[in-house]
Amino acid sequence: RPSPEEALQWRDSLEKLLLNPYGLASFLSFLRSEFSEENAEFWVACEDYKKTKSPVKMTEKAKKIYEEFIQTEAPKEVNIDHFTKAVTMKNLVEPSPTSFDMAQKRIFALMEKDSLPRFVRSEFYQELIK
Repeated sequence: RPSPEEALQWRDSLEKLLLNPYGLASFLSFLRSEFSEENAEFWVACEDYKKTKSPVKMTEKAKKIYEEFIQTEAPKEVNIDHFTKAVTMKNLVEPSPTSFDMAQKRIFALMEKDSLPRFVRSEFYQELIK
């Protein structure tokens, strides 16, 4: 469990929150309670994808991320604009570690602007900083 001081830093840094295993778990629990966990799950999937070394595995993971989060009517479709979706689809013709970068940045910005402030006001977070 993080110290209250550590948890307080998360108010100003979504990145610190997402990179802390406890922070990420708390954030995901909060988002699940609001039925909006797909953005954080997409971000995590992209982070995992970027660490993939094998081209075969990368292609498999890219397809899975696309089917789960990007394609129209995907089970956990993330809210990205048409341009970002088009660029991402083009990048997936030859998957590389940067294939999802634009979409991931858009979703990060959305979480920073929208989900993080709600999380900071939530009981989940208030308990952590006591």
